[in-house]
Amino acid sequence: MKEQKKVLVTGAAGYIGRHVVKTFLDAGYQVLANDLNYKGVDQRANIVDVPIFQENNEIYHQLKEPDILIHLAWKDGFIHNSPAHMAELSKHVIFLQNMINGGLPSLSVMGSMHEIGYWIGKVDETTPCNPLSFYGIAKNALRQTLLLETEKKSVSMHWLRAYYIYGDEAHGSSIFSKIAQAVEDGKKTFPFTTGKNKYDFIDVDTLAEQILYASIQDEVQGIINVCSGKAIELGEQIEKFITKHHYDIQLEYGKYPERPYDSPAIWGDSKKIEKILGEKKRETMA
Repeated sequence: MKEQKKVLVTGAAGYIGRHVVKTFLDAGYQVLANDLNYKGVDQRANIVDVPIFQENNEIYHQLKEPDILIHLAWKDGFIHNSPAHMAELSKHVIFLQNMINGGLPSLSVMGSMHEIGYWIGKVDETTPCNPLSFYGIAKNALRQTLLLETEKKSVSMHWLRAYYIYGDEAHGSSIFSKIAQAVEDGKKTFPFTTGKNKYDFIDVDTLAEQILYASIQDEVQGIINVCSGKAIELGEQIEKFITKHHYDIQLEYGKYPERPYDSPAIWGDSKKIEKILGEKKRETMA
């Protein structure tokens, strides 16, 4: 019997993490879960409760020497100007450097469209970055550091740049989660922006699947957009969400201005992830 590959997921109990853990387990991998707590983590996972931000040179060994690391851990990801982003950046860098130096074969790190800043149009690996929030600045700096760090090392490096994630509203903090909560609270209206901005939307389970397939291969490395490759108006996407769930609530358009760092239209170039998914489908059919 072929030995199961070990996949370590940091931030395993987070909004994305719990879906990534389940997706890898369902695909037959041995999953090592690491977080500050483990509420909601699939019970099939092996808990590895080791502090990862202690500047520990032996951290790779203490985390059971995984074959693949999916680094999702990130404090205040939904609070874009939290001081935690800049304060904890070096901790992420040191942790990942120690994992690489310890012998980690493959690394995947969660990126964000907020690295780009204000941009209108499709985003690929050559798109210039000018982040306009602490979150975007920190993610951008981590990406640049890791690409330099791994350039002449044997580790496979995947920077998985995500866009607008929805689904599993009970555990999220997106506008979709806020609308679901408003409905539960008995509200009939929801104050909103113009809803005209266009984004690349992806369901969290689809995102988890893309993370899996991008991470288990090494032919395509560097920046990989995990995305749909399509731009849809925010208002249109939310109206579909309201209809799908039969919610009795109306959006009050124009009550809030758009955030100054939100692009009028931004979406990911999906060529790389489509290539990866296509290869895996061909392998399955062979």
